[in-house]
Amino acid sequence: MLANFLIGLREGLEASLIIGILVAYLVRIDRRDMLTYVWTGVGIALFVSLGFGALLTLGPQGLTFEAQEIIGGTLSIVAVGLITWMIFWMGKTARHLRGHLEGQLDKAIAVGKGAVVTMALLAVGREGLETSLFLWAGIQAAGSSTAPILGATLGLITAVGLGYLVYRGAARINLRTFFQWTGVFLVIVAGGVLSYGIHDLQEAGVLPGLNTLAFDVSATISSSSVLGTVVKGVFNFSPATTVLEAVAWTLYVVPTMFFFVRTAFRGPQAPSRASRSTEPATVAA
Repeated sequence: MLANFLIGLREGLEASLIIGILVAYLVRIDRRDMLTYVWTGVGIALFVSLGFGALLTLGPQGLTFEAQEIIGGTLSIVAVGLITWMIFWMGKTARHLRGHLEGQLDKAIAVGKGAVVTMALLAVGREGLETSLFLWAGIQAAGSSTAPILGATLGLITAVGLGYLVYRGAARINLRTFFQWTGVFLVIVAGGVLSYGIHDLQEAGVLPGLNTLAFDVSATISSSSVLGTVVKGVFNFSPATTVLEAVAWTLYVVPTMFFFVRTAFRGPQAPSRASRSTEPATVAA
């Protein structure tokens, strides 16, 4: 539940901040006439994201077990790739997110109303599709319990609330710090999703080694125990892990964590004398 809450919170907050930045900028430059087109793009993005989530959930039904496992395993690996890209991108650009979006919106306004709709659609839709895919993969890895769905829903609701408070000026969030530490946690979560995807492909017969275990601690950490439920829900940990799953987890988590910490936690470059007095330490919409 905690892992899916964090995914929903992080992705939902990013989308909420994007919307808040776009709306606030239009109000600030007195272009309220463009608000309708921003919200149109946001609405389309939300509809597409929900449709994508429904397709992921309902699409494989009726297929053979092997086909379902192949689809599930492949999409889990794709989700890990997307979340990894997102983690690194936000780790580097969180401090400059507002300036980046405002520049894109200026260009869209210069082109016309359709460009504003498209810009909002792409900016929010990317987050929505990533959220749908990774939440689906995380929920599949956590099992059939309703706790992952509840966690994701609470995370999204919390994100919307925080986004609104930031927009209204009632809260300020250091985005760089937020995305740094949530990124560290999500690298571990993504490693578990990758391991789950590998296991699915092994069960489908696409990858070998289903019966070759790296370790089996089921006698100590039962999947039905409180500890087993917690580590499964947070880290997608399986008490019986195959060699291939363990190797994939290690080869992903160790280098990814090293390069992420090295990139995201690197101190910001010293601002120029001209911008030193204007660059905020805390980013808010």
